[in-house]
Amino acid sequence: MQAVPKWLRELIVVIIVVLFIRAFLLQAYNIPSGSMKPTLLVGDFILVNKLVYKISEPQRGDIVVFKWPINPQIDFIKRIIGMPGDTLEIKGESVSINGQELPLRFVGEVLEDGNLKLIYEETLPNGVKHKIALYQSPFIQRKDVYYAKIPEGYYFVMGDNRDNSEDSRYWGLLPRENIVGKAFVIYFSGDIPPLDSTDVSIFTGFKQLFLALLNPRFERIGKPLIW
Repeated sequence: MQAVPKWLRELIVVIIVVLFIRAFLLQAYNIPSGSMKPTLLVGDFILVNKLVYKISEPQRGDIVVFKWPINPQIDFIKRIIGMPGDTLEIKGESVSINGQELPLRFVGEVLEDGNLKLIYEETLPNGVKHKIALYQSPFIQRKDVYYAKIPEGYYFVMGDNRDNSEDSRYWGLLPRENIVGKAFVIYFSGDIPPLDSTDVSIFTGFKQLFLALLNPRFERIGKPLIW
């Protein structure tokens, strides 16, 4: 029997290692939409730690990738705002957790697509500070949502781009088992056009990466996403 060529053996080992890493440790994703602005931009390519939630529980403020409960074939990325056991209330732009309104500190403003966006620093009950964006004139009316109590095994997630994010305000709570992992670093970034959240395939991923390589944003590469 002819011996297996060395290059083929090495290729098989590499494939096995890559598949192991992808299945249990790390996975790469690209950001297709602006729902997490200003924290994540369209064209940011991130690494997600898939091991961390196998040995610990998600924390408030974590940016998580998860299987969208409406269609688990699609991955979403949002920030955990509400934890199991919390009482959460939203009135317009105001978010209250366990009866305490989350403090907002005005940071600045940006003009985007002819609409003025106000940037605030929001402080979560555990001390995590992060920036959110609110349109001065939202495209859709802000939705009031009331949750008497978030049950065990569920989380309330929101996009940092509060007036342009399809999140728990619209499709409900996120089950623990849907969480894939925690985003922890931007490993590459490029200025590229956005995609629809359902436009997901290996081909669009390669296309987005190719366009990003042509229009790199070097200042974003290596930016951490953990606290």
